[in-house]
Amino acid sequence: MNENLTLIWEKCLQFMRDNLNAAEDNTDLKKLENSFDLLFDNVQPVSLISNNLTLLVPSDFYKEYIEDNYLSLLSAALKKNIGKGVKLWYSVMENRPSGQEQPITVNFKGKSIATPKVQETLPPAFSQNLINPFVVPGMKKVNIDSNLKADFSFDNYVEGESNKFASTVAKSIAKRPGATAFNPLFLHGGYGVGKTHLGHAIGLEVKNAFPDKVVLYLSSEKFIQQFVSAAKAHKQTEFANFYQMVDVLIIDDIQFLSGKKSTQDSFFHIFDYLHQNGKQIILTSDKAPVDILDIQERIVSRFKWGLSAEIKSPDFDTRRRIIVDKLSRDGIVLTEDMLDYLASEVKTNVRELIGVINSVIAYSTIYKSDLSLELLKETISKIAANQKKVINIPYIQEVVCEYFGIEREQLLSKTRKREIALPRQLAMYFAKELTNATFTKIGEEMGGKDHSTVMYACDTIKDVSKIDKELKKYVKELGEKIKQ
Repeated sequence: MNENLTLIWEKCLQFMRDNLNAAEDNTDLKKLENSFDLLFDNVQPVSLISNNLTLLVPSDFYKEYIEDNYLSLLSAALKKNIGKGVKLWYSVMENRPSGQEQPITVNFKGKSIATPKVQETLPPAFSQNLINPFVVPGMKKVNIDSNLKADFSFDNYVEGESNKFASTVAKSIAKRPGATAFNPLFLHGGYGVGKTHLGHAIGLEVKNAFPDKVVLYLSSEKFIQQFVSAAKAHKQTEFANFYQMVDVLIIDDIQFLSGKKSTQDSFFHIFDYLHQNGKQIILTSDKAPVDILDIQERIVSRFKWGLSAEIKSPDFDTRRRIIVDKLSRDGIVLTEDMLDYLASEVKTNVRELIGVINSVIAYSTIYKSDLSLELLKETISKIAANQKKVINIPYIQEVVCEYFGIEREQLLSKTRKREIALPRQLAMYFAKELTNATFTKIGEEMGGKDHSTVMYACDTIKDVSKIDKELKKYVKELGEKIKQ
């Protein structure tokens, strides 16, 4: 063979890249190519002996992902550039022992191919790029999204006596993530006081100042869900390896780790690794560390290593400045007495205050009315009246049952018949989307189902509704009915 293995492999990659979207309808080719490159940048040809091609991959995940998503395309590329009868198998890297220059590898056969003895030469410097092991089966997306909301920046965060200390510390961390004494930063306070906003603001500032740093925001429930999925697939090591690559980890509502012993064990080791390697950890909770029940003492101890900062409900002056800031960005000006009235009426938290402001803006825009104090009072009265119609799990169950023409007892039963299972999954999905209930609470309300069943239902509805027109219709119509 005149051409060397590297050149052959490059030709195979180019063939696959050229034929990526051949069987894909309505696919964004650019995104598909980016995902392809992210995956195969970490795959290297090791040897080609007697039509046995060995590929070096960083982990089991890569092998399985290639086999599940690219095997047909890769087979065609190999047939074109090498010939018929090429046998494909993999050399999978394992953890590198301390002091050892080269990684250990374990050989695995490709699908339906007997495993021969392989001679392999490992590259002296193999770098493993970041890749998310928790992709939806069949979805060719392997790049990392930080999950940060652009609106939750420091520029849009209004400081006051209730949050000044936490905000000052947050800005300090954003300038030197992992290099201050505030690691971890533990933000705690009631619902809707701005904890999540501050966490996102740190992440956004870090991404802006340090583009190469990997920043990841997620809820604790998502973390738990990923761990459960990894454990079922026996991929706990890959789960931990993924999180150990993050430079700034932001986990919201960490109190939901309560009672999750196995997840707590995994979180503990991830926390220790990140902290020891100078990575920044930011956690939010509705409780102070010592008030979180059923959580390991060693984890509570680590929460106290850095700084615990409480964010309280905003006082009158802060609420007033939040109103002015929000309205000015929407081009709306209120009189002094109207600002005072609005700030005095909504006292609980920032989230509720923003909701009222948005309603006022919508009312003014739709009816093209100049806002007066009387009109403002009338609008807020209507908002208060509508808020009495609480969306809760029993109400969602009632709407779903009426929509599908089934009884509530059927919805809560254990039957797996599609005509009942689908409405049940939809009820679980909307319970998660439209209430503050945890997966565990939803499971209890849905006839004593396990929290993992609820997680699966929510993910299924979210993913399948993107490609199934009938399910997409159900989600749209039910969402409208429930919100009415």
